[in-house]
Amino acid sequence: MLMTLAEYLAQFDSGFTVFRYLTLRIVLSTLTALALALIIGPYVIRFLRSKKIGQTVRDDGPQSHYSKAGTPTMGGVLIVLTVVLSTLLWGDLSNRYIWICSVVTLLFAAIGFFDDYKKLIFGNSDGLSAKAKYGLQSIFALLAAWVLYTSAPGTTETT
Repeated sequence: MLMTLAEYLAQFDSGFTVFRYLTLRIVLSTLTALALALIIGPYVIRFLRSKKIGQTVRDDGPQSHYSKAGTPTMGGVLIVLTVVLSTLLWGDLSNRYIWICSVVTLLFAAIGFFDDYKKLIFGNSDGLSAKAKYGLQSIFALLAAWVLYTSAPGTTETT
């Protein structure tokens, strides 16, 4: 989104052409994600604590894990939110790889969210089974591979 704005502004001031460099956008995207995490993080943690969305510790685990009881879970929401927002802000939105990567990231995050959600609802630390997690990840990865293959503009990308 910001790259599109920079390209528009480049017609008025050539200094904005610096945003065409991928390395600059990577650094700015990383800094944006960090800033978003630092700004949004305390609010997300406060929200999770207020809703009592905490870690459930297994009874048969080591004694040292009992200190984790009540630690807010679903922190991945914060990470995925900042990464996807930063990517959408600094990425070239005309690039199909940006969209495919963002969708796959969100799909994998949905698996993690459902795993944590299941742990919270049932009050144990089981969550999704390993078979279910790997199965869903495999399906999403194969779907992404199929989209990449079928949307390739030329045969060079698929040979």
